[in-house]
Formats: sequence, structure tokens, C-alpha cells
Amino acid sequence: MNAGWLEVGIFLVVLTAAAKPLGKYMALVYEGKPCGLDRLLGPVERRLYRVSGVEPQVEMNWRRYAVALLIFNLLGLLAVYVLQRLQDVLPANPQDLPAVAPDLAFNTAVSFATNTNWQAYSGESTLSYLTQMLGLAVQNFLSAATGMAVLVAFARGVARLSAQTIGNFWVDVTRSTLYILLPLSLLLAMALVSQGVVQSFASAAEVTLVEPTIDAGGATVTTQSVPLGPAASQIAIKQLGTNGGGFFGVNSAHPLENPTPLSNFLQVVAILLIPAALCLTYGALVRDERQGWALLATMFLIFVPLVIACGYAEQNGNPRLTSLGVDQHASALQSGGNMEGKEVRFGAVSSALWATATTAASNGSVNAMHDSFTPLGGLVPMWLMQLGEVVFGGVGSGLYGLLIFALVTVFVAGLMVGRTPEYLGKKIEAFEMKMAAVVILVPPLVVLGGAALAVSTEAGRAAVTNPGPHGFSQILYALSSAGNNNGSAFAGLGVNNLFYNTLLGVVMFAARFWIIVPVLAAAGSLAAKKQTPVGPGTLPTHTPLFVVMTAGIVILVGALTFVPALALGPVVEHLQMIAVP
Repeated sequence: MNAGWLEVGIFLVVLTAAAKPLGKYMALVYEGKPCGLDRLLGPVERRLYRVSGVEPQVEMNWRRYAVALLIFNLLGLLAVYVLQRLQDVLPANPQDLPAVAPDLAFNTAVSFATNTNWQAYSGESTLSYLTQMLGLAVQNFLSAATGMAVLVAFARGVARLSAQTIGNFWVDVTRSTLYILLPLSLLLAMALVSQGVVQSFASAAEVTLVEPTIDAGGATVTTQSVPLGPAASQIAIKQLGTNGGGFFGVNSAHPLENPTPLSNFLQVVAILLIPAALCLTYGALVRDERQGWALLATMFLIFVPLVIACGYAEQNGNPRLTSLGVDQHASALQSGGNMEGKEVRFGAVSSALWATATTAASNGSVNAMHDSFTPLGGLVPMWLMQLGEVVFGGVGSGLYGLLIFALVTVFVAGLMVGRTPEYLGKKIEAFEMKMAAVVILVPPLVVLGGAALAVSTEAGRAAVTNPGPHGFSQILYALSSAGNNNGSAFAGLGVNNLFYNTLLGVVMFAARFWIIVPVLAAAGSLAAKKQTPVGPGTLPTHTPLFVVMTAGIVILVGALTFVPALALGPVVEHLQMIAVP
């Protein structure tokens, strides 16, 4: 058996085993109960409230919660923008990098404030250490904590009866950061440093090449400049917070960012760890652990077949190369499969696992170039994003997105049996369905609308490096990534220009906050409702039937919305690839 498939099996076992204790721990944190770290971090938490003037016992209704969230994130966006524009006169810039251009600074600030982490630049040659640490790394924590806070607020809305409040945003975001993201990031950063991930404030190192080479001008080159920097600390939170922004331009394919198979495995587990554990946290918060396991099972039901599909497509390689006599079979000498754009130390299947996990989780980091995947191998990560980033999804945001689909599922089931739809004893009525419609329709609207604008304008087409179906896939992937707050790219599209920096920035902003506000509104509406007794027509939401129905609706919505567009890109390209030359 190919070692890559063994890694997939171990990954699924480790992820499931780690999710349960972490999920219970996070439930204790959000309920304010003793969690083990409260003796150490409790005084820090209370001091933060005193300094900032927060009254932790005072809760908010959904409107105040949303306003606090929006102000907090807009201020973070502004801070990252200013840091980029002034980095040339600020300290911790050993390479004397210039200020970032206004359009790129806007795009990057929106990207990191929205947990998208789309990067139209190479970090080692564009951003100073200060910008990376004080701007991007801080937003990696805060944008992740924002998504987790919204999920917890939604869980309170489901669990509470006749209530007008859903919690305190400042408390939720503080606890998410202090008790969950910071400790986990510290542990992962230390593990990554042990594997050789760089963590330094030194400037780039000049190293002697093993074998001299010749540059474009014909001169002999004997040394190479190797960028360094505080990478491990940012990589840890980029994975755990489903952020994805790489310290280096090639992200987790860089040998100083992801040097070994063990560092690769730790990072891919970290990508899905908190989203998986939050399912069980949700079950604990609504006082029914079966609900959490059902949601986690729904995610696995969609995720596992797509991992297999992507891995199979990449392991089978390119039939055009096979017809030329190229050996693409796995053996003792090679991992086999389509190795274009992939690291030899990881192989085809491991790269496919990462690509599937990173796009399922709204993470966006890459250890291989998705632009070089086979057409069907590239279709899988693209479609995972287009499903709305609800199969694990971003920390918090993925689960509250899936819960919206769960409300739609009980609504459809209620119509089928002629009863008022109910979810955990709450009637699902017109207002909740209107909010669900907004949440489900906004991402396709901005993705397809943005893609239509890009392919119909000269500025949008000029950035395409591959004409034909693959060029269309590049544009569709970029808008799918921005419109679902993922951040990965096909890498062949030239996006560092005024048109794409502006378009993708607007799309990222809309996809994040036009979804969060309706989710909070639905949470407030549910919190105000009374308990409805369970009747013979009530659909149990913890059974295999509900799992299959919810997964089916997620897939159906994604298929009806995006299959026509996918047919113009990766499907056509696959047919061209397998056609007889």
C-alpha cells in the first residue's frame, strides 16, 4: 500500500481521537468553568477586562454583539493597513523593505481581518518582520477568535429559552484567544521548531551553493540569499486558526516552513483540529453531545470521499505522460503519480490530503501548487470551497455555516411531513429561513458575480497565464477562494494588480461579514423562543438519517450552484486530457 494512503488513515484516527478532549475543554472555557488553565490565566483575563473597561457579567443582545464585532474587526483591518503603509519607517525591518502599495495593502488588510489570508505577494520580499508579527500574526489570532465567538453565541441562542442576550463578545473573543489559541499555538510552534522550522530575527543568510550556476546574464553565481525570520510562531496560528497565510511566498511547500514529513503531519492535523473539536463543544453547550457527533459525522461523510477522489486523481498521474512512456507508478524509487508542483518529500497522496483539508477548513495554506493538479484533482479543493466552507470550515465559521444548513434540513423535512420545522425544541420560522437564505446565497453571488466580471473585462483576462478552460479555472478558483474566505490559489493567476486587489478585497469583506450578521440575527431570534415539546412528527437531529439529509442538502446546493461553472473549467480540461492525441 502506498504510504500516502496509510497517512490518510492515521490522520483520520488522530483527528477524531484529539477532537473529543479538546472539544470538552473548550466547552468548559466558554461556560466559565474550571478548565485547568484558569488558575494561571484567570488573573490575566480579569486584568484585561479591568484595563479595557469590559464588564464580563453584562451580556449583549444580538445587535450589540454584532456592532461590537464589526467595530473590533474594522479597527484591526485599519491597523494592518497602516502598518503596511508605514513599514519602511518602522523598526524590525532588517531588509529595508519599502512601504506596501495602497491597493495591495488594502487587499492584505481585508484578507487577514476576514480570516481569509489571501496573499498576492511573497512575504519574505514584501513585508517586514514587524508587519508579519504585529499585523498579520495578531490578526491570525483575532480573526479566528471572532469566528469562534460567533459560533458560541449561536450555540447559546439554540440552548437558551425566552432570552434576550447571547453572551458578551469581548468575553468570548478574549477566552478564545487566551485559553485556546495561545496555548495550542505555543505547543505547536515548539514542535515545529524541533523539526527545523525557522524562528529568528536575523536578516537573510548568505549561503554557498553546493554547485555554482549561471544567471540570466551569463555570470557565475556561487551564493544564495536564504530568507529567515520569526516563521514558526506565525505558522502555528496560521494552521490552528484556519488562517493559512504563509510566512514565505510558497507557503507550506517551503523547506523552512514545513521541512519534514512529521512537521507536515502536525500541520495538517492542526488545520482541522479546532473545527472538528468545536462540533463536540457545540454538543456540550446545547446539553446534547449527540448533536455534536452528528455534525462531525456530516463533515466526515463529505470530506472522506473527496480526499479519496483527489488522492486517486493525483496518484493515477497524467495519461498523456503515460502514453509517452513515462513511469508514474509508485515504487521503491518514487512515490508515483502526478508530481508536477509537488514536494518529493511529501508525494502525491499526502499533497492531495493537504489540499483537501486546507480547502475543507477555510485554511488556504498549501504544500503543493494546486495549479499543477490534474483537472479532477484540482476540482476537489475548488468544489470544497464552493460548498460554502461548511465541511469543517474556518474555526467557528465552518460549524455555524453547517448549522445554518441544518436549519434548512429541518425546514425541508418539516414541509415533507406537514409539521412546523423544529431544531432542538425551537420552531424554525420565516425569519430564521430568511437569514439562512442570506448566509447560503451570499457566497455564490459574490463568487459567480466576481468571476463573471473578471472574465468579461480586459483587466480580469490580462492576468490569466493559461488560455482556455484552465485559465477559466484559475479565475473561478480565485473568486471561490476569496468568496468563501479560504485564501488558497491556483497560483497561475497574476493577481497583484489594482483590478484583482480591489475586486478580491471587496469579495472577501462581503463573504465574511454579510454572513456573520445574519447568523447572529438568527441566534438572537432562536434565543427568544420557547421550548416546543417533541412530537411524533419531530425530526431527530442526531440520527444517521439527519446526517445523510444534511450532507445531501449541502452537496445539492453546491451542485446546483456551481456545476455549470465547473463544467466550463476542470471538467472540460479533464476531457481534453483523456482524449486520444
